[in-house]
Amino acid sequence: MRRVAITGIGVVAPNGIGRQAFWNNCVSGVSGIGPIRSFDATKHPIRIAGEIHDFDPAPLLPADVRKHAKLMARAARFGLGAAALAVNDSGLDFTREDPERLGVAMGTGVVPVDLSELAPMLARACHDDGFDATRLPNPDGNGMFPLWLLKHLPNMTAAHISLAFNCQGPNTTLVTACVAGTQAVGEGFRMIARDEADVVLAGGADSRIDPLMLLAYTALGTLSKSDRPAAESSRPFDRLRDGFVISEGAAVLVLEELERAKARGAEIFAEVTGFGSSFDAYSVTKPDPDGRGGARAIKLALNEAGVNADDIGYINAHGTSTRLNDQMETAAVKRVFGDHARRVKLSSIKSMIGHSIGAAGAIEAAALALSLKHHVLPPTINLTHPDPACDLDYVPNSAQDGRPRVGLSTSFGFGGQNGALVMQAA
Repeated sequence: MRRVAITGIGVVAPNGIGRQAFWNNCVSGVSGIGPIRSFDATKHPIRIAGEIHDFDPAPLLPADVRKHAKLMARAARFGLGAAALAVNDSGLDFTREDPERLGVAMGTGVVPVDLSELAPMLARACHDDGFDATRLPNPDGNGMFPLWLLKHLPNMTAAHISLAFNCQGPNTTLVTACVAGTQAVGEGFRMIARDEADVVLAGGADSRIDPLMLLAYTALGTLSKSDRPAAESSRPFDRLRDGFVISEGAAVLVLEELERAKARGAEIFAEVTGFGSSFDAYSVTKPDPDGRGGARAIKLALNEAGVNADDIGYINAHGTSTRLNDQMETAAVKRVFGDHARRVKLSSIKSMIGHSIGAAGAIEAAALALSLKHHVLPPTINLTHPDPACDLDYVPNSAQDGRPRVGLSTSFGFGGQNGALVMQAA
């Protein structure tokens, strides 16, 4: 099986755009969570989120692609921007690559319909005589914008990335809730390992900060309703946590066959060595409290990587800041790692950026690779009242120096999805 290196990282996150800004702020414990600005949330039960402000991917894109950016859904713009940042970071000239050996694997959630866009359209189309689609506005004024449906299909982020960089090899979209980004990186890793591609743009992009989606998550009882300052509301593993903070963003990794990366003198951030996926079959909303499904995914990733649990020095945890998920993740780690669970370091960057659902695993995979590269473990901020049920070392509040040789990233999602990635220092 061919080995797979990470040679480029592009991140669009609430606490930083671009690899360096994102990483500096993660290490410094800088939160990107604040009051919602994308709509008037003053009367909404949820008024905070991890939003991306003032991001335009167009300047990052090839000239012939820029004009299409304004027609994309918000998540697709984030994903395409992250891909462009990653490609630039890698030093690869995609115009010189064999397009049939370039793949794309992206994760996302359900792409929400922009109600501010849809409501006026429907109001115009509905009249006394019924529904008339020709009344739906488009830029030409002649009925519904013909690409409106395509704008909201989940696979459009991967499609736009492939079009922008002429990737004609394998292309896949994972829509597996909070595990989608992790699974996309895992599938991209396997595309190269199986010799289906030489380079894969893999990651996740998501955006669902709108009134309806926030009400839906509120009805599930998953979002924080904290009256604390916004930056203190995401509190993974803390006894005072009351739910996650919704966020948005994207991350894309350039995955490349290791020997070709070495041959061209590429900077290698880390090597992806294992991926595991499993399903709880327990509940559509609650994780298995004993962590059995999560533990299976971790064991599968360790087995594929050919390492033992004791080899893992750091875990970039899923750490959502919900009571059940944080306790389950702690149980899963104990189930796999045994006594070593007390020695391994874990941390959750969701304390700083919130939960970006389909993008979360990809952003966290980027953070794991950067931890291995720079020998720094980002903190779990806001961990001031430890939960007795979450009794491991979560790198509380301040970054720590560390030189783990092998690291793990975990993701656990609605429905019972589980995913894990193993990486090794370059």
